[in-house]
Amino acid sequence: MNMNMQSTAQFGDKDILTDMLSSQKFVTDGYNTYANECATPALKTDFMNILNEEHSIQNELFTEMQKRGWYATEAADQNKINQAKQKYQA
Repeated sequence: MNMNMQSTAQFGDKDILTDMLSSQKFVTDGYNTYANECATPALKTDFMNILNEEHSIQNELFTEMQKRGWYATEAADQNKINQAKQKYQA
């Protein structure tokens, strides 16, 4: 393998942030599982703190992508919101 060859794959900011966001979602899934399976309250507290930190990082990435127009979300239909409220208030 020629060590002087440069990779032709180049990643832009959008690709990098998308990968980071996907990674954070994967990490939070793991910590959520670990937090659910803790044997002691102290260990559960530690995992919940870590999980909260990881969710904060995920939210920062999501917010940054949304600001740049790279992660669009649609507003929920008000009728569906009202239906959900009624369903769970009963």
